[in-house]
Amino acid sequence: MNLVVFDIGGTSVKYGLYQDGSIEKKSSFATPKTWDEMKENLYQVFKELSDADTKGVAISSPGAVDTEEGVIKGLSAIPYIHRFKIVDELEALFGLPVAIENDANCAGLAESKFGIGQDSKNALYFIIGSGIGGAVCQNGQLYKGSSLFGGEFGYMIIENGKTLSTLASPVQVADRYAKAHGLTDFSGKDLFDLADNGNEEAKAALAGLYDALATGIFNCLVSFNPDLVGIGGGISVRPDLVSELDKRIQKLIHDTEANELTYELKICQFKNDANLLGAVSNFLNTK
Repeated sequence: MNLVVFDIGGTSVKYGLYQDGSIEKKSSFATPKTWDEMKENLYQVFKELSDADTKGVAISSPGAVDTEEGVIKGLSAIPYIHRFKIVDELEALFGLPVAIENDANCAGLAESKFGIGQDSKNALYFIIGSGIGGAVCQNGQLYKGSSLFGGEFGYMIIENGKTLSTLASPVQVADRYAKAHGLTDFSGKDLFDLADNGNEEAKAALAGLYDALATGIFNCLVSFNPDLVGIGGGISVRPDLVSELDKRIQKLIHDTEANELTYELKICQFKNDANLLGAVSNFLNTK
């Protein structure tokens, strides 16, 4: 069996062919400006990759995906994919079953089926980028909640009405630092580089990021009591990330006297292929 797989993003659409347990023939195209153009591009890729053994199409997408209705709700950088029967339309286009799931949920599913969460019964995944996405996986299955907000950790209020996404996204922290210091073209990587070179203000900004992220993780630990917390996104390449978070989480455990609380904190295994592999996992779970 093989599947044609797409990871729809705000600037590009990645794709590949899943067969024999891996993603092959990977490439991408720029995200089109209209739905008609998107369908045309998707179908062209499908024709190139599919064959008689192709059993369906697996898709990772932004937005709140209602898998029962086959509709993408919420908001994203691609407004034309929302609030219509997108699964029905794509199944008519491809002539095969189609499964769509949210991109952060796909990242969590990839780890639960193929990566660090294979042996976990209850896992949480924090996917850190321009905001904080996440996924709750129980026995390898997504828990999405009654209104599709399960795993939306970025909405969590951390301090003085500010959310986890506001306080712990490297993109947002770097933006605030740049504005405060009159800098332009300044990224999260630039902020980390400054801190690595000893800049005290940059180090303080990152300490605040780590504090907020550790607080968010701790809140989820005492809410869900998972055996595993996975961290994904660009920040996960930092060699000191786990140690910086662990020491802060341990202090929160000590300060709250939640001394019997246990957890394991790991860096997610998959990087660029996480959403593609998660889309495959979602297809295998649902079709």
